[in-house]
Amino acid sequence: MMDLSIANFAQIIVACLLIIGLMVGNAVVMVYIERKACGFIQRRPGPYEVGPRGTIQAVCDSMKLLGKQIFIPGNVDWLLFFLAPILAFFPVLLLFLPIPFGKFLTGMRVDEGILLILAFSGIGVISNILAGWSSNNKYGLLGAARAVSQAVAYEIPMIMALLSVIFLSGTLNLSEIVERQGSWPWQWNIVCQPLAFFIYLVSLVGETNRAPFDLPEAESELTAGFHTEYSGMGFALFFLSEYANMLLVSFVCATFFLGGYKGPFLDGFWWMFIKAYLIMVFIVWIRWTFPRVRFDQLLNINWKWLLPLSIINLWVTAVVLRFV
Repeated sequence: MMDLSIANFAQIIVACLLIIGLMVGNAVVMVYIERKACGFIQRRPGPYEVGPRGTIQAVCDSMKLLGKQIFIPGNVDWLLFFLAPILAFFPVLLLFLPIPFGKFLTGMRVDEGILLILAFSGIGVISNILAGWSSNNKYGLLGAARAVSQAVAYEIPMIMALLSVIFLSGTLNLSEIVERQGSWPWQWNIVCQPLAFFIYLVSLVGETNRAPFDLPEAESELTAGFHTEYSGMGFALFFLSEYANMLLVSFVCATFFLGGYKGPFLDGFWWMFIKAYLIMVFIVWIRWTFPRVRFDQLLNINWKWLLPLSIINLWVTAVVLRFV
């Protein structure tokens, strides 16, 4: 029994180290993809000087950011000011552990894996509150208030969309949800739950504070919102957590709606990454295509459209499963 516990503990430690490497590598890759996508959409080249076609530009910018001095403004709450970026980054490690990258490739097998993800994802909102409150900055406080309102609003239809798939699968285990889908696209949950997929896709943009729903960080209104006063490593942790959360919700989307690690030819972790990064490229495309909405419009989209549609979809799913 002791050997089994030690083995499980060692597995979790190794998984956490791999996840940290994944989070750092994902941020570097996504910065390059985002800049190139932005340049393509705006008809300009994007980074192309540093490295072949600018491939090393993101690495150089990361090293420069880590070497910058951490500037601390006056009259801040020191404990909360330094705790906020830590709470934004490190809890994300736990959220990746239940993700099934392969049939036998999971950091930690949990029967209620989606509950673990939904429970600990709320810590990111707490970090936004602490960052805005402790920095003694009016823009930071306004950004924190917006972040709370937005997270509470868009988390509800997101959970409703996932519940529709859980009803179909009859389990909360992420690996079992993948196993109950086939390898071909017409066997995935997106075919029988297209509305839930659409609701989840819109909600994940709101949950990750990405444009056109980036109201908590709106540069033209709030400078940078809740992390206005952060620099150096503090800003880097917020930066890494944003891209890590994007990757996390994309993995969850691939697991629930797109067959996870299953693919048309050979099942494996590469299918999970291909599907997740296609979703992330879509999120980047949305950012550089649509203008930022007003905050009242942001909430109206959720309370007047997404929430009623998610309730109707969940009700129809329950009725069909009961009587068909």
